[in-house]
Amino acid sequence: MVKKHSSWYVILIAVAAGVAGLMYGFDTAVISGAIGFLAERYELSPAMQGWVISCVMIGGVLGVAISGFLSDKYGRKNIMFLSAVLFIISALGSALATDVTMLVIARIIGGFGIGFASALSVTYISECAPPAIRGRLGSLYQLFTIFGICATFYINYGVANSGSHAWALDEGWRWMLGYGVFPGIIFFILLFFIPESPRFLMQKGREKEAYLTLERINGEKVAKQEAKEIKLSIETEKNTSIKQLLKPGLRMAMGVGIFLALFNQVIGMNAVTYYGPDIFRSVGFENNTEFLATSIIGSVQVVFTIVALLLIDKLGRKKLMAVGSSLMAIFMVLIGSVFYFEPANSGPLLVIFVAGFTAAFCVSMGPIPWIMIPEIFPNHLRGKAVGIATMFLWGANWAIGQFTPILINNMGGAFTFWMFAVINAVCFTFVMTIVPETKNKTLEEIGQIWKLKNKQAIDFNKEITNDYAVQETTGK
Repeated sequence: MVKKHSSWYVILIAVAAGVAGLMYGFDTAVISGAIGFLAERYELSPAMQGWVISCVMIGGVLGVAISGFLSDKYGRKNIMFLSAVLFIISALGSALATDVTMLVIARIIGGFGIGFASALSVTYISECAPPAIRGRLGSLYQLFTIFGICATFYINYGVANSGSHAWALDEGWRWMLGYGVFPGIIFFILLFFIPESPRFLMQKGREKEAYLTLERINGEKVAKQEAKEIKLSIETEKNTSIKQLLKPGLRMAMGVGIFLALFNQVIGMNAVTYYGPDIFRSVGFENNTEFLATSIIGSVQVVFTIVALLLIDKLGRKKLMAVGSSLMAIFMVLIGSVFYFEPANSGPLLVIFVAGFTAAFCVSMGPIPWIMIPEIFPNHLRGKAVGIATMFLWGANWAIGQFTPILINNMGGAFTFWMFAVINAVCFTFVMTIVPETKNKTLEEIGQIWKLKNKQAIDFNKEITNDYAVQETTGK
């Protein structure tokens, strides 16, 4: 007997998959607390500091690269299980590392786990969630990422104040990194309570299982209609060659997906997240108050990610990204100005500007790319396409982690943050010109957007060709 349709079941599914964000958030934030002690203990240069932080992205890029292929073969849920196991192994290995090489290897293993989870968790939510609340449910991944970041900032602050500086150099950073076992274990346990993606089940011919899941999520009437749409899209587009993403229409979708992935990273938020304590220390924070300042920024992230959760299905994706990217450009100019003019007692001013930038990020380019990237691709190519887009995301993440300390050390804080201001201005331009609105549309309806754009392009080219032919014939 089919269990009754329940909105709580939908929320359970989204929460369980979204908890993958805890792992991503933890790893993003924990290294900001540990890197100062690691740099002092192992005498790391700015380039080596960047490598210790960014090496996890190497695993992330590789994990994302194969996540689509693995999830299309073995299922979204099974690969998410694997990601949790890899992250737990990484946390233990990092805490027990005896040198920098062992630490780097452990972090690369964790990168595989986070890469799998980052590509698949929001894809899974998108494939399960009802269209009217898909944005809010998809935002849960980002919300848990922010919870992970904020909680980890406070963990770092607590560990830093738990003993002497000598203790922190020897043991404290190990405790920071070792706490990563907890988000991994939580994610692993929750996965036992959710079903496989109905769209994956339909692709594998397990139509009855897929329908039962859809019915429990959406109710009988909606489930029948959605099952028909999914089946039709699969039957009419059976060729799953990755070359299809280069065809007109889908090529545009791939371009939008890559754009969203890149600008989720290169606009500067991770520079603040990875190097927050160092940035605040450079303007006068000391005696672990730099960890407290970073924790305040983490709290701002939580509050405004919740705001995004409430707004995203009401105001729409495009409008929030446009407003957010313009505000981020302004705040990056102000942050750079603090470093350029170096006013006395500029620490509180810097915290205010960074908090403003963070708030704008968290209602726009923070959560929305994670939601839209899985939305914009058709069922039969979603796993592979999301994997490709997320590879660009992780590649950009690596670049920010690797080169931010080098830029700040060689070019100064003003140049670095003004550069991010320019990038945010470019982001605003692209949002306004190429990104479609996907609010309240089913995944199948979104797929039609690219077909329509392709048809318009073909009609336009035909019109130009005909006009040219007439000119050649008439001599006009």
